[in-house]
Amino acid sequence: MGITDLFNTTCTISRYTEGAQDEVGQPVETWADHLTDVDCRLMAAPMGAGREVKIGVEVVLAEYILFLGDIDVTERDEVIIGAITYEILLITAYSAYSDAHHKKVYLRTLR
Repeated sequence: MGITDLFNTTCTISRYTEGAQDEVGQPVETWADHLTDVDCRLMAAPMGAGREVKIGVEVVLAEYILFLGDIDVTERDEVIIGAITYEILLITAYSAYSDAHHKKVYLRTLR
């Protein structure tokens, strides 16, 4: 059984796009689908075992762990599963021998 046999849902990876402006010419944050229908597995972080991630001067607790194959994803991207958007806090890549294998992504729900 491989890691992909454990994936039980799909997600969309959205990437920030620059250059968009509002009606008065001010920059606005816009996101575009980077990868769609990506096989994945989302799990709630175990109670009391969530990972603390430092973002600038803020320390946040990861609420979820997402497992992905070896895809193009960064900490600046967002993940969408169903109607919920998640912020990527940290990505850890794992390899089998010399080949990339999968990624463990720590998330929190965007509010």
